[in-house]
Amino acid sequence: MHQRSRCLNIVVMVLLILVLIENSSFASENTEDDILLFLPAIIASSPKEVCNTNDLTNLPANSRGQVVCDIDLSGATISLAKDVKLKAAGGLIKNGSLKFSDGKIDGDLLNSELNIIGNPTLLDPVFIFHPERWKTLVQGQTDADTAFENNQELERLFFMIKDFGGTIFKMDIFDAYFESRMTPPDQYVFRPAKEAVNLPSDFNLIMTDNTHLRVFPAYPGSELYGGSILAVRDAENITVNGGNLHGDRDQRYYSPADNGLEGSHLFTIRSGRNVTLSGLKLFEGSKGSIDINSFGFSFNPDYNPTTGITIKNCLFENSRRMSIALTDGRDVLIKDNTFINNGQPSTYSDGGEVGYAINIEPARTRDEDTGELLEYQLVFDTLIIGNTESGSRGGFATLTIGQDLTVEDNDVGTRVVTSLVSGTKVVNNRFVSPPTGGSDFAIFVAGGHGETVFNNEVANNHITGYDSGIITSTRDAYIHDNTMISVEAGILIGKTIDSRFVNNTINSSSRGINSTNTFNDNIEVKGNHINASGGFHIYLANVNKGVDEASNTMTFINNTTVGDRAIVISNAKGIRLLENQLEGGVQVSNATNVAVSGNTIHPGQIHGIRLFEILSNVSILDNTIFEPTGADRYNCLQNDSLGGSSDVTILGNTCN
Repeated sequence: MHQRSRCLNIVVMVLLILVLIENSSFASENTEDDILLFLPAIIASSPKEVCNTNDLTNLPANSRGQVVCDIDLSGATISLAKDVKLKAAGGLIKNGSLKFSDGKIDGDLLNSELNIIGNPTLLDPVFIFHPERWKTLVQGQTDADTAFENNQELERLFFMIKDFGGTIFKMDIFDAYFESRMTPPDQYVFRPAKEAVNLPSDFNLIMTDNTHLRVFPAYPGSELYGGSILAVRDAENITVNGGNLHGDRDQRYYSPADNGLEGSHLFTIRSGRNVTLSGLKLFEGSKGSIDINSFGFSFNPDYNPTTGITIKNCLFENSRRMSIALTDGRDVLIKDNTFINNGQPSTYSDGGEVGYAINIEPARTRDEDTGELLEYQLVFDTLIIGNTESGSRGGFATLTIGQDLTVEDNDVGTRVVTSLVSGTKVVNNRFVSPPTGGSDFAIFVAGGHGETVFNNEVANNHITGYDSGIITSTRDAYIHDNTMISVEAGILIGKTIDSRFVNNTINSSSRGINSTNTFNDNIEVKGNHINASGGFHIYLANVNKGVDEASNTMTFINNTTVGDRAIVISNAKGIRLLENQLEGGVQVSNATNVAVSGNTIHPGQIHGIRLFEILSNVSILDNTIFEPTGADRYNCLQNDSLGGSSDVTILGNTCN
């Protein structure tokens, strides 16, 4: 009855088309042969129900079949006519092969017991993975060999779907282990990206919170420097959304020789281009969570750089060593992720080396003969923005080497370090020390004075509750408009040259700006607001004492201090204190090449300016000093220095 009704519908449709053709200008412009060619296509487009192998073999070219029953091919290979389209309609085909001549197949018909021969494409580019149809993928607790087969089979399935024209691969409820092993021809060198489950180009993997991919725990004799679960390897235009990736951090075997490097990552990107990882949850990576690098060295013609990487809205929890290792890449965006307890010791493993959630550390060296800098790897144009971090053993981000790196608008519970970098910005972040303490500093601008360290900026950060707010040991840095509250010390300056510290606000319990037992040169400290409630607003001791540091300078100009605490210049050279608004007093002792000029000073329980011990080439000029408000023993200017008057020049000062 059903077939008769369908045939009747087809006849009615054909008659209707004939009427339309006859009554239109179309009929007058086409021959009878054209119409006869047109009609079979209409009839063939009506789907036919398929319930057995005869139905499959009898499908004419260009026809559509609806598989309404389960069909057992009994090991046979069925050849289909050209351009046949098969759609799932409640049935499945298994235990044999289908040989296509072009044509299309519904992704819901694919399964591990059906072999596809030929070149069909999917009816819909969205493929939905049904684990029960893929018996070669084993879920749950298993052995190493099965976990390795899972690795091979999932990659094969990804590439098969891509070859069939699929662009979106969806996974929901699935929980399985994967193991990476050396496979031919690489039988002596383990290649982590190659041996992971690779993703093809132009491909989108979508997982859910019900999807769990796990590293099979390493065991004695397995690869201690393991691979990854998933990888992008010399591929492009890939997105991975959602899902849970689980490492083997506390289940694996670590050798007695482990130096903190053994383990597996969860995701590797090696020479990936236009790759986005979004909404992944990554747990317990034993070597780390995500590893980003490239093929080749930057100075060689085969260099294949990773470009255009986005990691966003991901959760990284309890990674050993580091959450993201970036050693070669450009145009990298790390956005709106959460990092928790990176590099902390756990019940069965130490935290490994590094300990920072994000580690940017390309490899470079110098030629021993020529001294030329050889940059094997490069990282530049990287933005780390909108992330939240807490509990990392080392810190949030260490920018060891690179160019044009930006850390912006993050909520940081530990610290950020910059080293051998240029064009780097640490701006608009919020640093809050954990209530348990142990956070000695928020930002360390390091790197020394090499030629690759320049034009770095730390600005508009809000820092709360650290031992020290900002520490510098660098060159050509601009530290400005930062706010530090409830810190023990605000800014520590050491071994720093050609740098500016401008418009920072410091509320500290001990020292506002501190520089001790070090050297600095060409330093400008300008427009800062300092309140050191229990120590010294500015403390400079044993600065520029070296033979080669006699001409070094540090200039403090137009700063404001609040509170009856001192500025101390002791055993220092090349200090200039100019045009500042100061509460509290100024103390100068054992100093050389020091100028205190044009300041307005409001002392309390302290001398306005006190000079003592041995001074050389010290000038106290044109300062406006108010009478101390404390005991009578305090004076506007107290000169207890030793030596002749030619060593100290005191002119134009007023005592009000």
